[in-house]
Amino acid sequence: MDRMPAWADAVLVPLISILLAALVSALVILAIGENPVEALSLMIDGALMRSSGWGYTLYYTTNFIFTGLCVAVAFHAKMFNIGGEGQAMIGGLGVALACLFIPWPHWTLALLGATVAAAAFGAAWAFIPAYLQAKRGSHIVITTIMFNFIAAAVLNYVLVNILRPAGAMDPATAGFPAATHLPTFQDMFASAENPLFRGSPANITFFIAVLACVLVWLLIWRTRLGYEIRAFGHSESAARYAGISPVRITVLAMLISGGLAGLMALNTTMGEAERLVMNATEGAGFIGIAVALMGRSHPVGVFLAALLFGFLYQGGAELALWTNIPRELITVIQALVILFTGALDNMVRIPLERIFMAFGKGAR
Repeated sequence: MDRMPAWADAVLVPLISILLAALVSALVILAIGENPVEALSLMIDGALMRSSGWGYTLYYTTNFIFTGLCVAVAFHAKMFNIGGEGQAMIGGLGVALACLFIPWPHWTLALLGATVAAAAFGAAWAFIPAYLQAKRGSHIVITTIMFNFIAAAVLNYVLVNILRPAGAMDPATAGFPAATHLPTFQDMFASAENPLFRGSPANITFFIAVLACVLVWLLIWRTRLGYEIRAFGHSESAARYAGISPVRITVLAMLISGGLAGLMALNTTMGEAERLVMNATEGAGFIGIAVALMGRSHPVGVFLAALLFGFLYQGGAELALWTNIPRELITVIQALVILFTGALDNMVRIPLERIFMAFGKGAR
């Protein structure tokens, strides 16, 4: 018998963990001489109360959805893919090549081509760690971390020596052709009478991220491959006995995971910068780990956790702009959220399990 209902594990445990993180964050803000209530109000106003703020919040959310799903798929196969950052970098290279060297007549076709390129390049970058894990027993955590650094070096070399326009100083490609520019939320929802999302980078990629959540849910819980991934994650020996190939599942799960990370480049490279630049990922690959942990590796949970971190990113920018609170404090708050939802998960879970078991016994 389960010690705690599924809804409590999925909703109540993360919610209490977030509240604890918020309480400790408030104490940190007090310690530096600022008012935590005013700070929270400013974050809410800047991230949620204006359409431009929502635009930035959803832009960051889009990044974290892709990287969160990347980590979540690997988690289901009991693999810890820490390489989302590098896979997203190489996915950006695929987007840049597709946009710069194929003469697309319209952004819809360019988006389709760039989606394939981003997923393919991200998956290709995940393939070597997957193969080493499946065939040579190399630890996936070590190899994916190493490949993050290799991806950064490869991207730096390509941008500086191959794709940088003649005479340009910064390590970046030329701007993408106008036919590849994606519609922003401002293009889609604003009008002369109602100028929404002014200046915000949110674009149509957000809806692709939502679609990715749906497709990952269908994959993991409604397909044979998803069942095999989950079975392998629960017990490799039982999966072998059932005829499931560990090599096949390891490679396929990592290819899907890397492809999802690569898709993040649609938002940052094609949607926002409209060219490939260094450091476009801005740590989103690592935030995806926290998003997957908080979201319990479920697409709905990933979406909600990504929205929370999107709020923290945009709210933190508002704090840095309008108060004396340093931007780095948001990193501290993110770390506290990760601490309470990940490392200290049992601090919340075990007392809740005891409470539910006590009430269950009392009911009998």
